[in-house]
Amino acid sequence: MESNTGIQGDELSPLANLDEWETDVLRRYPDPAKINEDKKEEEFRNYQATEKDGVREFYRLNHHYQTYDFVLEHKAKYLSFDKKEMPIWDAFAFLNQLVDDSDPDTDLDQMQHLLQTSEAIRNDGHPDWMVLVGLIHDMGKVLCLFGEPQWAVVGDTFPVGCAFSDKIVYPEFFKDNPDYNDPRYNTELGVYTRNCGLANVHMSWGHDEYVYHMMKDYIPEEGLYMLRYHSFYSQHREQAYNHLMSEHDHKMFEWVKLFNPYDLYSKNPNQKSWEELKPYYEALVAKYLPPTLKF
Repeated sequence: MESNTGIQGDELSPLANLDEWETDVLRRYPDPAKINEDKKEEEFRNYQATEKDGVREFYRLNHHYQTYDFVLEHKAKYLSFDKKEMPIWDAFAFLNQLVDDSDPDTDLDQMQHLLQTSEAIRNDGHPDWMVLVGLIHDMGKVLCLFGEPQWAVVGDTFPVGCAFSDKIVYPEFFKDNPDYNDPRYNTELGVYTRNCGLANVHMSWGHDEYVYHMMKDYIPEEGLYMLRYHSFYSQHREQAYNHLMSEHDHKMFEWVKLFNPYDLYSKNPNQKSWEELKPYYEALVAKYLPPTLKF
Protein backbone atom coordinates (compact mmCIF):
# COMPACT_ATOMS: atom_id res chain seq x y z
CA MET A 1 0.00 0.00 0.00
CA GLU A 2 1.30 3.44 -0.94
CA SER A 3 1.64 6.04 1.79
CA ASN A 4 3.32 9.40 2.13
CA THR A 5 6.29 7.81 3.90
CA GLY A 6 9.52 9.32 2.69
CA ILE A 7 7.96 12.63 1.63
CA GLN A 8 9.21 15.44 3.77
CA GLY A 9 9.44 19.21 3.98
CA ASP A 10 8.42 21.20 0.92
CA GLU A 11 7.12 18.09 -0.83
CA LEU A 12 4.26 18.03 1.63
CA SER A 13 3.29 21.62 0.81
CA PRO A 14 4.18 22.61 -2.77
CA LEU A 15 1.49 25.33 -2.78
CA ALA A 16 2.28 28.68 -1.18
CA ASN A 17 -1.14 28.42 0.48
CA LEU A 18 -4.30 26.35 0.08
CA ASP A 19 -6.05 29.11 -1.88
CA GLU A 20 -3.52 28.70 -4.70
CA TRP A 21 -5.37 25.55 -5.73
CA GLU A 22 -8.68 27.45 -6.00
CA THR A 23 -6.97 30.20 -8.00
CA ASP A 24 -5.82 27.53 -10.43
CA VAL A 25 -9.40 26.23 -10.69
CA LEU A 26 -10.49 29.73 -11.68
CA ARG A 27 -7.94 29.71 -14.50
CA ARG A 28 -9.41 26.49 -15.82
CA TYR A 29 -13.04 27.44 -15.22
CA PRO A 30 -13.37 31.24 -15.29
CA ASP A 31 -16.56 33.05 -14.38
CA PRO A 32 -18.93 32.55 -17.35
CA ALA A 33 -20.07 36.17 -17.01
CA LYS A 34 -16.52 37.35 -17.75
CA ILE A 35 -15.72 35.08 -20.70
CA ASN A 36 -14.96 36.86 -23.97
CA GLU A 37 -17.40 35.47 -26.50
CA ASP A 38 -14.75 35.68 -29.23
CA LYS A 39 -12.54 33.22 -27.40
CA LYS A 40 -13.04 29.48 -27.71
CA GLU A 41 -13.87 27.48 -24.61
CA GLU A 42 -10.81 25.25 -24.94
CA GLU A 43 -8.57 28.30 -24.69
CA PHE A 44 -9.85 28.88 -21.17
CA ARG A 45 -8.91 25.35 -20.17
CA ASN A 46 -5.33 25.79 -21.34
CA TYR A 47 -3.99 25.56 -17.79
CA GLN A 48 -0.62 24.51 -19.18
CA ALA A 49 -0.13 28.07 -20.44
CA THR A 50 -0.67 29.60 -17.00
CA GLU A 51 0.60 26.85 -14.77
CA LYS A 52 2.70 27.51 -11.69
CA ASP A 53 5.43 25.16 -10.55
CA GLY A 54 3.76 24.73 -7.15
CA VAL A 55 0.42 23.77 -8.69
CA ARG A 56 2.03 21.31 -11.08
CA GLU A 57 4.01 19.70 -8.26
CA PHE A 58 0.88 19.59 -6.11
CA TYR A 59 -0.96 17.54 -8.74
CA ARG A 60 2.06 15.31 -9.34
CA LEU A 61 1.97 14.31 -5.68
CA ASN A 62 -1.82 14.12 -5.55
CA HIS A 63 -2.06 11.85 -8.58
CA HIS A 64 0.80 9.65 -7.42
CA TYR A 65 -0.41 8.96 -3.90
CA GLN A 66 -4.23 9.05 -4.10
CA THR A 67 -4.68 5.30 -4.48
CA TYR A 68 -7.63 3.11 -3.60
CA ASP A 69 -5.78 1.77 -0.53
CA PHE A 70 -4.72 5.28 0.52
CA VAL A 71 -8.36 6.41 0.52
CA LEU A 72 -9.56 3.42 2.55
CA GLU A 73 -6.73 3.97 5.02
CA HIS A 74 -7.62 7.63 5.51
CA LYS A 75 -11.32 6.95 5.85
CA ALA A 76 -10.51 4.49 8.63
CA LYS A 77 -8.18 7.02 10.25
CA TYR A 78 -10.37 10.12 10.18
CA LEU A 79 -14.01 9.08 9.95
CA SER A 80 -13.96 7.86 13.53
CA PHE A 81 -13.87 11.58 14.41
CA ASP A 82 -11.78 11.03 17.52
CA LYS A 83 -9.10 13.71 17.01
CA LYS A 84 -10.76 16.69 18.66
CA GLU A 85 -14.15 17.95 19.88
CA MET A 86 -15.08 21.62 19.87
CA PRO A 87 -17.82 24.13 19.02
CA ILE A 88 -17.93 25.08 15.36
CA TRP A 89 -16.74 28.60 16.23
CA ASP A 90 -13.57 27.16 17.77
CA ALA A 91 -13.15 25.11 14.59
CA PHE A 92 -13.22 28.28 12.48
CA ALA A 93 -10.57 29.85 14.72
CA PHE A 94 -8.58 26.64 14.32
CA LEU A 95 -9.01 26.86 10.54
CA ASN A 96 -7.74 30.43 10.49
CA GLN A 97 -4.33 29.14 11.53
CA LEU A 98 -3.97 28.18 7.87
CA VAL A 99 -3.67 31.83 6.79
CA ASP A 100 -0.32 32.46 5.11
CA ASP A 101 0.98 35.95 5.84
CA SER A 102 3.34 35.68 2.87
CA ASP A 103 0.48 35.43 0.37
CA PRO A 104 0.55 38.70 -1.61
CA ASP A 105 -2.85 38.21 -3.23
CA THR A 106 -5.19 38.21 -0.27
CA ASP A 107 -5.39 39.18 3.35
CA LEU A 108 -8.65 37.30 3.90
CA ASP A 109 -8.62 34.52 6.43
CA GLN A 110 -10.48 31.27 5.81
CA MET A 111 -13.50 32.47 7.78
CA GLN A 112 -13.89 35.53 5.56
CA HIS A 113 -13.90 33.37 2.42
CA LEU A 114 -16.58 31.14 3.92
CA LEU A 115 -18.66 34.17 4.88
CA GLN A 116 -18.38 35.61 1.38
CA THR A 117 -19.70 32.37 -0.05
CA SER A 118 -22.53 32.02 2.45
CA GLU A 119 -23.54 35.69 2.21
CA ALA A 120 -23.77 35.49 -1.58
CA ILE A 121 -26.05 32.47 -1.22
CA ARG A 122 -28.17 34.25 1.39
CA ASN A 123 -28.44 37.40 -0.69
CA ASP A 124 -29.86 35.36 -3.56
CA GLY A 125 -32.63 34.00 -1.36
CA HIS A 126 -31.67 30.33 -1.25
CA PRO A 127 -32.74 28.06 1.65
CA ASP A 128 -30.96 28.62 4.93
CA TRP A 129 -29.45 25.12 4.90
CA MET A 130 -27.65 26.11 1.68
CA VAL A 131 -26.35 29.22 3.42
CA LEU A 132 -24.96 26.89 6.09
CA VAL A 133 -23.31 24.77 3.38
CA GLY A 134 -21.57 27.92 2.15
CA LEU A 135 -20.30 28.58 5.65
CA ILE A 136 -18.94 25.08 6.30
CA HIS A 137 -17.94 23.79 2.84
CA ASP A 138 -14.19 24.25 3.40
CA MET A 139 -14.13 23.40 7.09
CA GLY A 140 -12.54 20.04 6.29
CA LYS A 141 -9.29 21.87 5.57
CA VAL A 142 -8.57 21.42 9.27
CA LEU A 143 -7.05 18.13 8.07
CA CYS A 144 -3.89 20.13 7.36
CA LEU A 145 -3.70 20.96 11.04
CA PHE A 146 -3.84 17.25 11.86
CA GLY A 147 -0.66 16.75 9.85
CA GLU A 148 -2.08 15.84 6.44
CA PRO A 149 -0.18 17.09 3.38
CA GLN A 150 -1.87 19.60 1.08
CA TRP A 151 -2.44 17.03 -1.68
CA ALA A 152 -4.55 14.96 0.76
CA VAL A 153 -6.69 17.97 1.75
CA VAL A 154 -7.45 20.07 -1.35
CA GLY A 155 -7.41 19.52 -5.10
CA ASP A 156 -9.85 18.32 -7.74
CA THR A 157 -11.45 15.11 -6.52
CA PHE A 158 -12.05 11.95 -8.57
CA PRO A 159 -13.07 8.31 -8.10
CA VAL A 160 -10.44 5.77 -7.10
CA GLY A 161 -10.79 2.05 -7.75
CA CYS A 162 -11.37 2.51 -11.47
CA ALA A 163 -9.56 4.03 -14.45
CA PHE A 164 -8.55 7.67 -14.08
CA SER A 165 -10.24 9.93 -16.62
CA ASP A 166 -8.18 12.05 -19.00
CA LYS A 167 -10.58 14.88 -18.11
CA ILE A 168 -8.91 15.24 -14.69
CA VAL A 169 -6.34 18.02 -14.54
CA TYR A 170 -2.79 16.80 -15.33
CA PRO A 171 -3.89 13.26 -16.21
CA GLU A 172 -0.37 12.35 -17.31
CA PHE A 173 0.73 12.20 -13.67
CA PHE A 174 -1.50 9.19 -13.00
CA LYS A 175 1.04 7.00 -14.78
CA ASP A 176 3.04 7.06 -11.53
CA ASN A 177 0.04 5.92 -9.47
CA PRO A 178 0.30 2.21 -8.51
CA ASP A 179 -3.38 1.72 -9.39
CA TYR A 180 -2.73 2.82 -12.98
CA ASN A 181 -1.32 -0.59 -13.93
CA ASP A 182 -3.30 -2.65 -11.43
CA PRO A 183 -5.89 -4.76 -13.31
CA ARG A 184 -8.25 -4.53 -10.34
CA TYR A 185 -8.49 -0.77 -10.67
CA ASN A 186 -7.50 0.34 -14.18
CA THR A 187 -10.60 -0.56 -16.19
CA GLU A 188 -13.53 1.75 -16.87
CA LEU A 189 -15.57 0.25 -14.02
CA GLY A 190 -12.81 -1.19 -11.83
CA VAL A 191 -14.32 -2.43 -8.57
CA TYR A 192 -17.71 -0.88 -9.39
CA THR A 193 -20.71 -1.74 -11.56
CA ARG A 194 -22.21 0.43 -14.28
CA ASN A 195 -24.39 3.25 -12.92
CA CYS A 196 -23.93 1.92 -9.39
CA GLY A 197 -24.33 5.42 -7.94
CA LEU A 198 -21.75 7.65 -6.32
CA ALA A 199 -22.79 6.56 -2.83
CA ASN A 200 -21.03 3.29 -3.70
CA VAL A 201 -17.90 4.95 -5.13
CA HIS A 202 -14.78 5.91 -3.17
CA MET A 203 -13.59 9.41 -4.01
CA SER A 204 -10.03 10.68 -3.60
CA TRP A 205 -9.41 11.76 -0.02
CA GLY A 206 -9.70 15.39 1.00
CA HIS A 207 -11.71 18.07 2.75
CA ASP A 208 -14.86 17.41 0.69
CA GLU A 209 -15.23 13.80 1.78
CA TYR A 210 -14.29 14.59 5.36
CA VAL A 211 -16.82 17.40 5.89
CA TYR A 212 -19.55 15.40 4.14
CA HIS A 213 -19.23 12.60 6.68
CA MET A 214 -19.10 15.12 9.51
CA MET A 215 -22.36 16.72 8.41
CA LYS A 216 -24.38 13.81 6.99
CA ASP A 217 -26.69 13.59 10.02
CA TYR A 218 -27.48 17.30 10.12
CA ILE A 219 -28.34 18.83 6.75
CA PRO A 220 -30.50 17.87 3.73
CA GLU A 221 -29.23 15.52 1.04
CA GLU A 222 -28.96 18.32 -1.50
CA GLY A 223 -26.52 20.11 0.78
CA LEU A 224 -24.56 16.92 1.38
CA TYR A 225 -24.04 16.52 -2.36
CA MET A 226 -22.72 20.09 -2.48
CA LEU A 227 -20.22 19.34 0.27
CA ARG A 228 -19.09 15.99 -1.06
CA TYR A 229 -18.75 16.80 -4.75
CA HIS A 230 -18.00 20.51 -5.05
CA SER A 231 -14.41 19.71 -6.14
CA PHE A 232 -15.41 16.87 -8.51
CA TYR A 233 -14.81 19.01 -11.60
CA SER A 234 -14.22 16.11 -13.98
CA GLN A 235 -17.88 15.21 -13.52
CA HIS A 236 -19.88 18.35 -12.90
CA ARG A 237 -17.90 20.28 -15.56
CA GLU A 238 -16.72 17.49 -17.89
CA GLN A 239 -19.27 14.63 -17.39
CA ALA A 240 -16.39 12.14 -17.33
CA TYR A 241 -17.99 9.63 -14.97
CA ASN A 242 -21.54 9.26 -16.24
CA HIS A 243 -20.94 5.50 -16.31
CA LEU A 244 -20.84 5.49 -12.49
CA MET A 245 -23.66 7.98 -11.92
CA SER A 246 -27.20 6.91 -11.08
CA GLU A 247 -30.31 8.84 -12.14
CA HIS A 248 -30.51 10.15 -8.59
CA ASP A 249 -26.92 11.41 -8.78
CA HIS A 250 -27.72 13.36 -11.95
CA LYS A 251 -30.70 14.95 -10.25
CA MET A 252 -28.67 15.89 -7.17
CA PHE A 253 -25.82 17.28 -9.27
CA GLU A 254 -28.09 20.12 -10.33
CA TRP A 255 -27.62 21.32 -6.74
CA VAL A 256 -23.85 20.89 -6.97
CA LYS A 257 -23.85 23.01 -10.13
CA LEU A 258 -25.99 25.62 -8.38
CA PHE A 259 -23.53 25.82 -5.48
CA ASN A 260 -20.22 26.00 -7.32
CA PRO A 261 -20.45 29.55 -8.71
CA TYR A 262 -20.92 30.82 -5.17
CA ASP A 263 -17.75 29.02 -4.07
CA LEU A 264 -15.61 30.17 -7.00
CA TYR A 265 -16.95 33.56 -8.03
CA SER A 266 -18.45 35.24 -4.95
CA LYS A 267 -15.39 37.11 -3.73
CA ASN A 268 -16.67 40.43 -2.34
CA PRO A 269 -14.13 43.04 -1.13
CA ASN A 270 -16.95 44.88 0.67
CA GLN A 271 -17.99 41.99 2.88
CA LYS A 272 -19.85 42.97 6.06
CA SER A 273 -17.96 42.59 9.28
CA TRP A 274 -18.29 39.49 11.42
CA GLU A 275 -19.81 41.57 14.22
CA GLU A 276 -22.67 42.56 11.90
CA LEU A 277 -23.22 39.01 10.68
CA LYS A 278 -22.69 37.17 13.95
CA PRO A 279 -26.30 37.09 15.27
CA TYR A 280 -27.66 35.57 12.05
CA TYR A 281 -24.98 32.88 11.79
CA GLU A 282 -25.08 31.94 15.44
CA ALA A 283 -28.82 31.32 15.10
CA LEU A 284 -28.35 29.41 11.84
CA VAL A 285 -25.70 27.11 13.29
CA ALA A 286 -27.80 26.49 16.40
CA LYS A 287 -30.76 25.52 14.20
CA TYR A 288 -28.92 22.72 12.38
CA LEU A 289 -25.84 21.66 14.35
CA PRO A 290 -25.13 20.41 17.88
CA PRO A 291 -23.22 22.60 20.37
CA THR A 292 -19.96 20.75 19.67
CA LEU A 293 -18.66 18.81 16.67
CA LYS A 294 -16.26 15.88 16.60
CA PHE A 295 -13.24 16.14 14.33
